[in-house]
Amino acid sequence: KIESHDCRIWIGGDPGQPRAGVAPCAQPYSASVFNISAMSFGALSANAILALNQGAKIGGFAHDTGEGSISQYHRVHGGDLIWEIGSGYFGCRTTDGHFSPERFAEQARDAQIRMIELKLSQGAKPGHGGVLPAAKVSAEIAATRGVPMGHDCVSPATHSAFSTPVGLLQFIARLRELSGGKPTGFKLAIGHPWEWFGIAKAMHETGLLPDFIVVDGAEGGTGAAPAEFIDHVGVPMHEALMLVHNTLVGLNLRDRVRVGAAGKIISAFDIARTMAMGADWCNAGRGFMFALGCIQSQSCHNDRCPTGVATQDPARWRHLDVADKSVRVQQFHDNTLKALRDMLCAAGLEHPRQLGPEHILRRVSPIEVRSLSA
Repeated sequence: KIESHDCRIWIGGDPGQPRAGVAPCAQPYSASVFNISAMSFGALSANAILALNQGAKIGGFAHDTGEGSISQYHRVHGGDLIWEIGSGYFGCRTTDGHFSPERFAEQARDAQIRMIELKLSQGAKPGHGGVLPAAKVSAEIAATRGVPMGHDCVSPATHSAFSTPVGLLQFIARLRELSGGKPTGFKLAIGHPWEWFGIAKAMHETGLLPDFIVVDGAEGGTGAAPAEFIDHVGVPMHEALMLVHNTLVGLNLRDRVRVGAAGKIISAFDIARTMAMGADWCNAGRGFMFALGCIQSQSCHNDRCPTGVATQDPARWRHLDVADKSVRVQQFHDNTLKALRDMLCAAGLEHPRQLGPEHILRRVSPIEVRSLSA
């Protein structure tokens, strides 16, 4: 019998030898194994952000800001934040769109920010970048992101702060130092495997390690992505996760780098299976959006979301009841982890970190069943 369903892991703090001249992770974070995936203010409405963050505060789990930076609505309830930084460097950019160390350090050292996540790509549209249409760039969004009103807010497909795997790792080390030693890592959707191998090789040869890597599967969704990218671009989460996990194992780095995963994770079994395949924790977007009232109307891009979740139209988002929806967000998280606890008990385990591929069986033909370890 497991008394608590509040399963947590530590992220940050490299047990290996520190590298000379590289600031270590001085503020490791005790994270839930189930957290809110990256969804930006701008893509989501003010009340949606308020409800998600209040739910995270009540439930003791983390809320990823998405690349749209940290808005005033993320601050109201004080829930733990993972600050995602994309290629637009929103919230930490110069007037010409490049990275600003001063603006980054000013925000990153705030106690509410628990981890820093650099986004290389996302599962819904890997390699594409993004656009927040001018119609959705309100005065609040412009101030939050540091962009002008009346213009499309563009996230380029590539970063300007680095252009090589080594440059990526050096930039992550710099972000960790500027943040005061908070856990710092990156998120990516796998495309060509050799691109990931290039990053892994750089980690192995330089000794510069992220505190964590988040693997975003091609299943990642948004109603604002091109249909061809949603349906056909990127490696599915399970295969991508196993590639990252096995590569780190082969390089003897797995114990020094935490791995998160996202991609259509909604139920307790989704979490169990994903952790059995190598993840240390899971993120979810659509499950928490369902808790907010999302009905998947696919109106995210035209500002006409009927439930007030993905719109900047006050006439729509003001009807989203923050007090009610925040409790639903917290209860979705709580009940999902209770179901996960029950599954662990049935398997004779004490923590989801003990799950391995031998615990997951699948049918591979009409007459054969194999475990994932086979």
